[in-house]
Amino acid sequence: MFLMYLSAILALVLALALVSVNFLCAEKYKARLCKFFIAADLLVVAGMFATFALRNYMSNNVTDLLGSFVTVFILSQLICGALVVLALIARAIYRHFHKPTPFSPARRKALRWSLLYPFMGLAVSLYGNRIERMETVDRFFEIPIKKLPPELDGFRIAQISDVHLGAYFSLERLESLLQRIADAKPDLLAITGDIFDDVSMNDKAIRLVDSFTDKFKYGIWYCHGNHEHFRGIARIEQRLAQTKIHVLINASAPVTSNLYVAGVDYPPAAPVMKSGRRGDADERFFAQMREYTDKALETVPYGANVILLAHHPEFFDVAVNKKIPLTLAGHTHSGQVWGLHLLGLFKYTYGMFQREDSFLYVHAGNSSWFPFRLGRPPEIAYFTLRAS
Repeated sequence: MFLMYLSAILALVLALALVSVNFLCAEKYKARLCKFFIAADLLVVAGMFATFALRNYMSNNVTDLLGSFVTVFILSQLICGALVVLALIARAIYRHFHKPTPFSPARRKALRWSLLYPFMGLAVSLYGNRIERMETVDRFFEIPIKKLPPELDGFRIAQISDVHLGAYFSLERLESLLQRIADAKPDLLAITGDIFDDVSMNDKAIRLVDSFTDKFKYGIWYCHGNHEHFRGIARIEQRLAQTKIHVLINASAPVTSNLYVAGVDYPPAAPVMKSGRRGDADERFFAQMREYTDKALETVPYGANVILLAHHPEFFDVAVNKKIPLTLAGHTHSGQVWGLHLLGLFKYTYGMFQREDSFLYVHAGNSSWFPFRLGRPPEIAYFTLRAS
């Protein structure tokens, strides 16, 4: 599925590049430039797959540099092509309602402006690559909970997710992120998976996270994401067991006598993207979600308030049936680009959702699948519990 989407995007990029060349360039340059972009895009795609295959043999700095170059090169074409298509649509609409004239100063002026499209594409790509993906924002929410005891009114939870340690997120950035959260003094920190994603860095990262546990009144609480399962899950769990981090693998633990945090593992049957179209495969996924959640809630006393940590946001469908007030999830990276949620790649893509008295927050993630974000910056989410 992922390769199918990627292939479709790359084919679209090449098509838009050729459309842009034919719209923006003089006739004598079109053939050469079309050949150039076909060859360049094929070379870049080959380099992208080679980089992915050889990433374990490259330094993170080299991988970041190559990934950034590919991203800016591809997205510049995509954005420029989108602007050209919009210009062509506008021109078609104009011609439909106006008779063509031999010479139009307004049209000539519009064509001059269209020469800015490649520069606009490059500028937006560089902004998303070099600026927005590096600028973490704070987001604040109040969660009304029925029967919340007075002593828990105002309890604050911070959440990070999808750090993806490696080429696009260093240990130094992780330390800076944790210090920033500690300075805000929430009562606890929740980490909803996909943090330990580099075998060479995981041990140091676990020690680093552990060194911050005492800076939060009720510590740090963690559940696995799918990427931990790709990066030596046995060693990760062994190292985590030696720390003060609350590791919740289909388990729960009390924060106070009336507040529990439960955490579920990432189900092997989980779809990478949206479920709902796979028949028996979906049944296995939902059965695993119910099984994991039931096991996580076994030790929670009746009537206690529960915060559920689940990397995959579709656990919310189970949480609603269990009347869990708040579920914190990640996994989707919010699409990394504003508007991608319209494609329906995930059932719950980003932000706050409510059904009955249950809330779900899908975190935007703190790092990237590829080094670019636009309209969806990395974030720290803060939740204040309120008696309702």
